[in-house]
Amino acid sequence: MALSEVYWDHQIPLPKLAPVQAKATVALVALLCFINSYDGEFVFDDSEAIVNNKDLKPTTPLNNIWSNDFWGSNLSSNSSHKSYRPLTVLTFRLNYLLAGGLHPVGFHVLNIILHAVISALMIDVFAILIGGLAYDEKGVKLNNAPKTSLLAALFFAAHPVHTESVAGIVGRADLLCALFFQLSFLTYCKAFNRGSERNDRFSVHWVVVSLLLCAAAMLCKEQGITVLGVNAVFDVLLICNVNVYELSQRLLLRKNPLHIVNYNYYYSLNAWLLLCPWWLCFDWSMGCVPLIKSVSDWRMLWLLMMWCILIGLISQALCSQDSQKRRTLTLGLVLLVVPFLPASNIFFRVGFVIAERVLYLSSAGYCLLLAYSLGHCCCRWTRFRKLLCVSVVALLCVCVARCALRSHQWRAEQTLFTSALSVCPLNAKVHYNVGKNLADRGNSTAAIGYYREAVRLHPTYVHAMNNLGNILKERNELIEAEKLLSKAVSIQPDFAAAWMNLGIVQNSLQKFEEAEQSYWNAIRFRKKYPDCYYNLGRLYADQNRHVDALNAWRNATMLKPDHSLAWNNMVILLDNTGNLGQAELIGREALKLLPNDHTIMFSLANVLGKLQKYKESEGFFLHALRINPNAASCHGNLAVLYHRWGKLELAKKHYELSLKLDPEAPGTRDNYNMLRRKLDQLKQSAP
Repeated sequence: MALSEVYWDHQIPLPKLAPVQAKATVALVALLCFINSYDGEFVFDDSEAIVNNKDLKPTTPLNNIWSNDFWGSNLSSNSSHKSYRPLTVLTFRLNYLLAGGLHPVGFHVLNIILHAVISALMIDVFAILIGGLAYDEKGVKLNNAPKTSLLAALFFAAHPVHTESVAGIVGRADLLCALFFQLSFLTYCKAFNRGSERNDRFSVHWVVVSLLLCAAAMLCKEQGITVLGVNAVFDVLLICNVNVYELSQRLLLRKNPLHIVNYNYYYSLNAWLLLCPWWLCFDWSMGCVPLIKSVSDWRMLWLLMMWCILIGLISQALCSQDSQKRRTLTLGLVLLVVPFLPASNIFFRVGFVIAERVLYLSSAGYCLLLAYSLGHCCCRWTRFRKLLCVSVVALLCVCVARCALRSHQWRAEQTLFTSALSVCPLNAKVHYNVGKNLADRGNSTAAIGYYREAVRLHPTYVHAMNNLGNILKERNELIEAEKLLSKAVSIQPDFAAAWMNLGIVQNSLQKFEEAEQSYWNAIRFRKKYPDCYYNLGRLYADQNRHVDALNAWRNATMLKPDHSLAWNNMVILLDNTGNLGQAELIGREALKLLPNDHTIMFSLANVLGKLQKYKESEGFFLHALRINPNAASCHGNLAVLYHRWGKLELAKKHYELSLKLDPEAPGTRDNYNMLRRKLDQLKQSAP
């Protein structure tokens, strides 16, 4: 028989919808909240997890997914983050295959659809948590709190803290984990279907399915294991029918209560993000949350308030004589706290201060408690029912608007990073990312200011020092660049990129010995570093150490076969030193690997011209010009070839094209004038 509907449910200011209608409504709200992120770019962590992740490409063996971490690094590597999420990476790979490449729309659309499905399924989860397991005579599960579960699901669908999980593509891990978490919980409940005589038994099969779905949740994100804790509490409270009130009374009588409160400010900030998700930030590290260093800090009030509310809820959940109230509060708190435990730093250290993505599942517990509270308010304060109804609608509208605004900010890195400046002005990483975005868009002047601020806020921020040093190097402010990069490697001696950049600066300052040592330090800390070998080769070339230069560039091409600059420099150096035969061999070898590289074609064409292989030289020049028709130097050198070859009219044509593109091209004007004099002489001597 069905249990009676929970007594406060009919007071909720929402219509009582049929199950399909309710789920469609929740899914529609979820889509409305985040639909404007569908055509966003790859932003923030998407670069490492998707754009630079070789595991997504069809050319990478599928087995690599099972041996690499979420970011594409081998799990056995020291640089691995050890985040094992192969099922999530597999969905990224499917997106890549279906879209035929890295097109972000498909990635975003799937995230939005997943959130809509999860939000709709939350109705079933909340219905079980509030109303227990109730079935009619045919064994069909009943929802004994249709309005409350609908309201809680609407709050979940429209909670702005979910923006990072939905609009940020790497949030796919949280979405998939939540989906399998739900399915594991629902199938576990199905194992105890007691609606009719033929189903009044425990089903091992459904428990096995639940465990398999739990494993799937863990393979999407490590947080998935927490469903076992939720299932266990549900088992104790509803399946075993343990009276928590009596159990807590016995425990309190047997032992003196020991009150240990861990005043962790980060917990209160996570709670605040759930209560008031207006100040949201893509990153909360590096000074975003200043430490509490004194008990006189006013923020201690937030800690006290949080623990007072939490202890009050716990006491109501444990000690209330109303069984319905005990169950709803207990399960709501379990759903709030248990999924958050892996990020709490209690069991093991995590690599972040606050991360909005980890609140995706925990927010379900908060939404359930909020809906329950509103139901009780409507039941007790019937005279204010209209006001409460307006308040609920207004709250949902504000949440939808905030989701839409935040989704828009997540569409591009520029808006995402700049939006964080007002939320976390003391976060060095925010300033670093704003500066990096500006530098990538060519605004190095503005980028310098943000990099300097990042270093000021975090004086040991080596990545900001490295990037700032690079910009100063390009602006020829070499002295300051050298100081910054030297400081970076003194703080982090194994920072290979900073060692290489320091070598480039020292080379420009003609500190050749120091530069060579810096390059070798970089290679010592990063064995496979083709760019460093390339720059080392340039240093040797500047010192006329031609054999060493060629060896360095050869190392670069062995480590990175498509290293165009290293190949081209080898051809040019061999050409300049008169080793034309070897230059030709290197050039042809390079073009086998890089058949459309116009710079290598240009260099090889010059070599072939000097070897008087005019026809082949012409072919490479013309091929290079088809790829890059506005290359003045290519027109100029082709003109020289024709000049030598005796094709004077073609030479004249390409000299003129070269001068049109670059009137100051060195030597071209003199060669052109020489050709014109020769043509005039030929005209005068003609009969």
